[in-house]
Amino acid sequence: MARDHGAQIKDDALYEELRKQGQSKEKAARIANAKANGSLKHNATHLEDRTKDDLMQEARKIGIEGRSKMKKADLIEAIRNHG
Repeated sequence: MARDHGAQIKDDALYEELRKQGQSKEKAARIANAKANGSLKHNATHLEDRTKDDLMQEARKIGIEGRSKMKKADLIEAIRNHG
């Protein structure tokens, strides 16, 4: 049985599994809560299929520094490893 992480975490079991996989507390909470409220996008595209401009916007949104000097492959790696 998953430990109760309080009202801020909506899916405690998923949160714990993501933390065991090495995700940050913030990222694990974001994913667990999105799944619990039904807003987790199952039709999301692969990062490689997105344009560099889309990746730049995503990197800006999540606060990746140095993104303006990154190539597309660097952006993909930075987004995947964020959090």
